[in-house]
Amino acid sequence: MINQQGRRGRPRKVRTYVYMPPEARRRRLLHRLCMGMLLAMLVFSVVQVAGYWRDAVSARQASEKLRALYYAEAAATATQEPAAPPAMTDAPSTPLPVQEEAQTAVPSATPGMLLIQSAYPNNPYRVVSSRFKKLRQQNPDIVGWLTIDDMVDEAVVQRDNSYYLTRDYRGYHNVNGAIFLDEACDLSSRPATLTLYGHNMKTGAMFGRLHKYESLNYYREHALLTFDTLYEDGRYVVFAAGKISLNSWERQYVSLASLHSASLERRAGAIGRLQEISAFVTAVDVQADDQLLLLITCVEDADERWLVAARRVREGESEDALAGLARQCSINPAY
Repeated sequence: MINQQGRRGRPRKVRTYVYMPPEARRRRLLHRLCMGMLLAMLVFSVVQVAGYWRDAVSARQASEKLRALYYAEAAATATQEPAAPPAMTDAPSTPLPVQEEAQTAVPSATPGMLLIQSAYPNNPYRVVSSRFKKLRQQNPDIVGWLTIDDMVDEAVVQRDNSYYLTRDYRGYHNVNGAIFLDEACDLSSRPATLTLYGHNMKTGAMFGRLHKYESLNYYREHALLTFDTLYEDGRYVVFAAGKISLNSWERQYVSLASLHSASLERRAGAIGRLQEISAFVTAVDVQADDQLLLLITCVEDADERWLVAARRVREGESEDALAGLARQCSINPAY
């Protein structure tokens, strides 16, 4: 027979019930639900941040590996280059009039004039530079190398305009992506306009520091940059930088299609628009037939882009003189 203390003499457990109004139960359930959601969001954020920094480290390691390979080959090539042949003693002391005119003449942007694509002047058979042969063993999509002092020193790839948005130079998935050449740019001849894209990363990777060109002090010290392709080395001088709109009705609109046009008139108009919306005004001139280099990255607004525009240093131009012109820049009051 069981007494009140239980079968074995232990106190009997007595359950007590506390009445809770339905409204209080709903509040407690909602509180628990909110706490669960906050905890899930916290865990998700931690995982996302961890993955973000993992990708950043992975991208940096990939870049460092390619950088070491690139500059090792560049140094080896420099030591193997033969010395330049001595100048001919019977060469004329001044260039012929026709040669002088060919170097200085600039076609005017009159209606109907077209920019004609040409072969690479010093590499008509498109021999791949030895610096890129080993890089292309790592990834055949590598087509160039971009160098901006204190900002960018990266390989440039080319496939379609979406593949390298989420992949590094090795083709591995990475939120940092890679700097890539526009898919429409054909390197079989010297392009009139080269367009490079890269993510605006908060870590400063890729084109994350491209907005520095908004500063006059930065531009004055970094007006010149280098972009070498498989077939040709290139030095460029920046002449405009600023935020552009992709909407034709906006004041900051610039027609990127016109910058790629073969029409000298359309190119001249688009170049003028770039200079109008630039954060600075510079004495560096640019003509419709100059080869252009555009560096483009995204900003907060999906309909806007941050763009840095440069033109190729012309044959016979002094880089010191161009740097001097850049230092004379001033703030654009219309920006």
